[in-house]
Amino acid sequence: MITGLADFFKFNLWANLRVLDACANLDDAQLDATMRGTFGSVRQTLMHICAGEEGYVQRFTGRRPEPALHERDPFPGFDELRRRARQSGEGLIAIAEQFDPGQVLHLSYDGQLYAVPAIFVLIQAINHATDHHSQIATQLSQQDVTLPELDGWAYYFAMRKSGVFH
Repeated sequence: MITGLADFFKFNLWANLRVLDACANLDDAQLDATMRGTFGSVRQTLMHICAGEEGYVQRFTGRRPEPALHERDPFPGFDELRRRARQSGEGLIAIAEQFDPGQVLHLSYDGQLYAVPAIFVLIQAINHATDHHSQIATQLSQQDVTLPELDGWAYYFAMRKSGVFH
């Protein structure tokens, strides 16, 4: 077990839910606008984040929710994305809490099988979400919409306010 690893995924879940809550109040034009240098529209990026996190959990557990979420699926609505983000986020937290540093995953990429130290999948999961949160913030800032803070300090103060930290 790696001490503190689960805290990164608790932060990640908090940030994902915070982004979803902030975006739930946007109109269709704001959700569907695109700009160069980002993944896609805000709506597409939210789908991509949630589908990706379900995929990370699947790599460790061999299980994925049915039906699986695919980023090209029709947008299921914010309540469903929030539910899925919570489910995969809690799955990633559980994986991190029981993490074996020697674990190796066998992953297929471009038709080839790779033995990958599992920690790299967890690093990718955190990096993936953080990168796309930033892209959503950039897209929205171009529309004069500001996301709430998503950094470590905002998380600390949110946890402190909720009584988790004193």
